[in-house]
Amino acid sequence: MRLRRGEPEDVAPIARMMRSTYDRMTYIPRLHTPEEDLAYIAGLFADHEVWVAGDGDGVLGFALLSADQLLQLHVSPDEQNKGIGGRLLARAKERRPDGFSLWVFQKNEGARRFYERHGLGLVRVTDGQGNEENEPDAQYEWRPL
Repeated sequence: MRLRRGEPEDVAPIARMMRSTYDRMTYIPRLHTPEEDLAYIAGLFADHEVWVAGDGDGVLGFALLSADQLLQLHVSPDEQNKGIGGRLLARAKERRPDGFSLWVFQKNEGARRFYERHGLGLVRVTDGQGNEENEPDAQYEWRPL
C-alpha cells in the first residue's frame, strides 16, 4: 500500500467509497444520489488536496484537505483497522503542519476514538443544525505541540 496524490481517475472510486461508508451509518439520511456524490468529489479535486491510499487493485482509502480542514477521511470498510487511516491522517499532519480541524458525527464513535487516539482534541459538539443531515456532530482539532 502506498500513498499518492489523487488523480482524476480516482473520482469515481472515491465517490463509491464515500457512499459505502455513509451507507453503514444508518443514523443519517441519504440526501444525495450517487451522481451527486460523484459531482461533489469531482468539484473538490479542483481546489483541494486529495491523497489516496492504494494498491494494484485500486483505492483503499482517501483524505481530502482544504487549507485548514480535513474534509473527508474514509477507508474502505474491508480495509479498516489495517493502519491505512493512520497513514492518511499522518499525511494530513505533514501537509498541514500548523494544524487543522475536522467534523465527525457524534454517533460515529469509531471515528471519534480513532481521532482521539491520534492526538486530535475535541473542540465542541453541536446539535447538528449546521450540517445538512441535521445530525449532532463534533469538531476536532489537531495542533502541533
